[in-house]
Amino acid sequence: MERIETTILRNLVYDEKFSRKAIPFIQLDYFEQRTERVIFDEISKFIVKYGSAITIEALAIQIEDRDDLNENEIKESREIVSLFNDDSVDSEWLFDTTEKWCRDRAIYLALMESISLADGKDDNKGRDAIPSILSDALAVSFDNHIGHDYLEDYEDRYESYHRKEERIEFDLDLFNKITKGGLPNKTLNIALAGTGVGKSLFMCHVASSVLLQGKNVLYITLEMAEEKIAERIDANLLNVNIQNITDLPKVMFEKKVHKLKKKTEGELIIKEYPTASAHSGHFKALLNELSLKKSFKPDIIFIDYLNICASSRYRAGSNVNSYSYIKAIAEELRGLAVETNVPILSATQTTRSGYGSSDVDLTDTSESFGLPATADLMFALISTEELEGLNQIMVKQLKNRYNDPTIYKRFVIGIDRAKMRLYDCEQKAQEDIIDNGQEEEYNKEDKIPKKSFSEFKF
Repeated sequence: MERIETTILRNLVYDEKFSRKAIPFIQLDYFEQRTERVIFDEISKFIVKYGSAITIEALAIQIEDRDDLNENEIKESREIVSLFNDDSVDSEWLFDTTEKWCRDRAIYLALMESISLADGKDDNKGRDAIPSILSDALAVSFDNHIGHDYLEDYEDRYESYHRKEERIEFDLDLFNKITKGGLPNKTLNIALAGTGVGKSLFMCHVASSVLLQGKNVLYITLEMAEEKIAERIDANLLNVNIQNITDLPKVMFEKKVHKLKKKTEGELIIKEYPTASAHSGHFKALLNELSLKKSFKPDIIFIDYLNICASSRYRAGSNVNSYSYIKAIAEELRGLAVETNVPILSATQTTRSGYGSSDVDLTDTSESFGLPATADLMFALISTEELEGLNQIMVKQLKNRYNDPTIYKRFVIGIDRAKMRLYDCEQKAQEDIIDNGQEEEYNKEDKIPKKSFSEFKF
């Protein structure tokens, strides 16, 4: 009986349709025997270079020309190739069987790597990487979608233009404008700011506003204690100066919280992890636990903040440069957003040169320039003495996959640090900020910008 490996290799030669579909998903190390790896290597290299299936004759010549094989290996490879024939097999069966074989081999190799990591044999990866490695192996599958046919698939394309995409809206007018209505699912969104400018304040405010929309919110903190984050959200939602929260009588505090409960059907969970100790694997485990114990599924996840997360790919303290490490964290978090089908909002630090600058740019991203490449939306929060005097903070778009970033490239929002709130400014506050020549003008017929959160008072 023919081995599945031989069946796959034979059909990669004789079935061009199968080879085009399967080649991108088959890894060299899936083959156990060295000779089979050699044959596959030559087949795949030929297809990549010439864009067509290799012939038996060309395959034999390629093998003979290799200088990394001994006589026995050349002979064995020649014997395997000589058995190839064009006997047809059911294409659907072949595709499904090859997919299962790839997944089985990926799982086996992942288990072997995990055992090695568990024994501490890898200097760069630690045991924390095991869940991610196994998860990637289990996810191996063939993607049958061959792409969007521009001329033939126009109806689907037209429908997609008019299909309302689920988004998490802001309560800040210009943020909704630059994102075309809010944050879409499966996205990673990053606020860039210096220490003390307002990264956590921004995220606490947005978390509060999303809760008021009746959405479920998960807030993961790696810098501040759960109680400190909750205190900021109390100041925001209960309309209390953060310095005076401890002065509130218990009866009044309870009354405000009970009124808040009646205003929203959403839930807010705040989870604290020690700095640099948790990664996407821990967050997945938390989501599973919340689902089982509380039937809680978030509509948005906040991670405060990205730079002090760990990576599941690399062991803490391993000899990995900051570019690779931070980029890995960003990729893992975006993968989590895709897997959970929610937007993730996080933050990152500016470099020393960016701290206190009135014109922060992508080059001011602390530790990793690879971070902006992964994010879907990235914007800077900028504070100066002048802006602080006006109770304002400037927002500058750095990257935007949702809209033209030149539209409202810079704008200001109001900030109330005592009550941990942000608010829309009057249009006249934007006149000297918004770049000239923008394609969209502020529409006075739009909802009047809020000067305060008076509607949230209890």
